[in-house]
Amino acid sequence: MATIRDIAEKLGVSVSTVSKGLNGAADISEELRQLVLDTAVEMNYTTKRMRKESNKKICIFVEHAQYEQPNSFAYDIILGFKQAASRENWEVQIVPITPEFQLAEKYDTYMLKNGYSGAFLIGLGLQDEWMQQLTVTNIPAVLFDNYISKNPNVAYVGADSFEGIDAAIEHLKGLHHTRIAFLNGSLYSMIAEHRERAFYLSMKAHDLPIDDRLIVHTSFYGGDVAKDLPALLELGATAVLCGNDPIAYEVIRECHKAGYRIPEDISVIGFDDLPDSSQTTPPLTTIRQSRLDLGKCSYYTLRCLLMHVACSMTLLHPQFVVRESTGEAATSIK
Repeated sequence: MATIRDIAEKLGVSVSTVSKGLNGAADISEELRQLVLDTAVEMNYTTKRMRKESNKKICIFVEHAQYEQPNSFAYDIILGFKQAASRENWEVQIVPITPEFQLAEKYDTYMLKNGYSGAFLIGLGLQDEWMQQLTVTNIPAVLFDNYISKNPNVAYVGADSFEGIDAAIEHLKGLHHTRIAFLNGSLYSMIAEHRERAFYLSMKAHDLPIDDRLIVHTSFYGGDVAKDLPALLELGATAVLCGNDPIAYEVIRECHKAGYRIPEDISVIGFDDLPDSSQTTPPLTTIRQSRLDLGKCSYYTLRCLLMHVACSMTLLHPQFVVRESTGEAATSIK
């Protein structure tokens, strides 16, 4: 395990200079401080310093996810995480990030210079810079709805998309739907990939026909639904299964605008069960993932990593919630 003296020898500077760089002293340049931090990370000094039980500070990085209002997707996830962490006296700081932030700051270096023992990351995309850096990090990290393989310091927590999607397909089949469209989220999301694969597998398992023209990717919040939905209806879809609730909200809105009745003409299913889902017209049938429990589970998974227990993947059971946005398949759509 590297020591401060090892870092000093590698850089050709004094031990006191390295100590100042690690502790953010004001009397060395920012350039030298950054060099000390980067070298400490390279030599795995991070692990020794940051996994000390006395260091009780962790963080939540949030990208591409709304979290400040109670009806926001990540609000309850963060609340559950903080509730669980507070019981063990951990300080939790929320750090909003962007792709540009990730290019400017290395994950390990940022964690080291801010004294964080571990992190929970929400909303990262597959193309994000930190997703590459997490493949080799020594600092414990838990990803929500993202997965890094072969690194014992990184774990994944989410809801079982396959179980949830299968419940939705079984429900629609019971209502005699066979022309089922899948309106999914971003192409650059691991969870969108999982849900699309789950759709294919479930349709096949239930002996339902798969028409690739009925499988479409839209933006995460459904901004392209007005463009995508008409083609699905023209192709004879009698039900639309959506990759998340915000997409389903847009489907309902566009159906109303176009004069389609829900569920008489078209059935709609979401995935999440956000607070607004029971308030849509009609109330949305959806796949509930308990976001409070996901947050708590993410904290406990991070604690396992901090205790050198190499967790990999934890999936929570979703719950299928039937409301008024699904009904018997229409024999024809106007």
